[in-house]
Amino acid sequence: MIGLAAGVAAGLLGVGGGSLFVPALTIGVGLSQIDAEATSLLAIIPVALVGSWRQHRRGNVDLRAAGALGGLALAGALGGVVIANAVPERALEIGFATLILFVAAQLVRRALREEPRSS
Repeated sequence: MIGLAAGVAAGLLGVGGGSLFVPALTIGVGLSQIDAEATSLLAIIPVALVGSWRQHRRGNVDLRAAGALGGLALAGALGGVVIANAVPERALEIGFATLILFVAAQLVRRALREEPRSS
């Protein structure tokens, strides 16, 4: 069920499945923060492949930007794994929660600021 919910959210809203996978795996399944993050990273691969393939077929993917983002994200992921394994798990939990709250606040702020679109 966790995978299904994350896949729907990723495909519909464009959010990373990790924003659902990690909390579900820590709270619902009882994994540690680091195990949930690592599991989420691996589980997102098929979601990302299918979602990007389908969006590419519709002409919605900028391959140049995707290549640049992917290359830089790979380098960042390597560094992030080193850091995640070096800091206390509590720091990871607080950092993840802070990130989710920040993103939520930005989305609410943007939604309240924008004019409704006419259909």
